[in-house]
Amino acid sequence: MNKTLWVVIGVLVLLVLWGFSSYNSLISLNESVDAQWAKVETQYQRRFDLIPNLVNSVKGILTQEQKIFGDIADARTRYSGATTANDKAVAASQVEGALGRLLVIMENYPQLQSSNNVRDLMTQLEGTENRISVERTRFNDMVRDYNVTVKKFPKNMIANMLGFGERAYFEAVTGAETAPTVNLE
Repeated sequence: MNKTLWVVIGVLVLLVLWGFSSYNSLISLNESVDAQWAKVETQYQRRFDLIPNLVNSVKGILTQEQKIFGDIADARTRYSGATTANDKAVAASQVEGALGRLLVIMENYPQLQSSNNVRDLMTQLEGTENRISVERTRFNDMVRDYNVTVKKFPKNMIANMLGFGERAYFEAVTGAETAPTVNLE
């Protein structure tokens, strides 16, 4: 009887240790996802800091394109008002759409291509867009790792008991696969 009691106690201790270990790994994965999203937001902020400089550099030459400047401003406002990662991703995609239309227009104006300020800002913006893409990919990788852990047995039992749910991937908005078209005629 004494031996059986020790075996039961040993199994209970192992289960408790496994529970603590599972909880700690879920916390670590959840925090990693949050930290990676913060990196995505840092790159969005870099983009948002560059856009007004680019718009102001181009605005004087492209006075007839005021709608695009308004669209960019509206999209930036929607982003700053977004509270969840999903809402921010949708708003960021709207910024990308308006920015894409601006870039198409800029390609059609040779006087803009010759401006050093515009060219430098465009180079910085291109670099930022690449950084955003890299950070989004890393974010989705982290979300995948977290979601797999939350769904796999037996950690899914601990995750469900402690309120660790599945996290959403960053996904492009509908229509993002279509390049913007601008008709200047």
